[in-house]
Amino acid sequence: QVQLVESGGGLVQAGGSLRLSCAASGRTFSSYNMGWFRQAPGKEREFVAVIRRSGDITYYADSVKGRFTISRDNAKNTVFLQMNSLNPEDTAAYYCAADPGVFAYWRLSGAGGYAYWGQGTQVTVSS
Repeated sequence: QVQLVESGGGLVQAGGSLRLSCAASGRTFSSYNMGWFRQAPGKEREFVAVIRRSGDITYYADSVKGRFTISRDNAKNTVFLQMNSLNPEDTAAYYCAADPGVFAYWRLSGAGGYAYWGQGTQVTVSS
């Protein structure tokens, strides 16, 4: 089992940047694929990015490709989401999630593919 705690959210102007962190408990962080999702008010939770347990493969939603970067530091049990060129449409609660299974985009681009979730951190982008 793993516990996840996100941080780094806040209020930023359009065009700005934020870096989200997700700290994981336990000694088996490197055995989990890690994803980021977001959920805006009144909308479903949507996939943002995922990184393989080894850190060598990443996938992104089209809406964030070229602006967001997911990375991880297995020595520090942390996954990051660097967000650049933010716009008001990026406003949402951002959640990290962990998956112990096979790394496959078709499975990990959906919220149902993950076993563990953090509590979320709010990102608000003003125009």
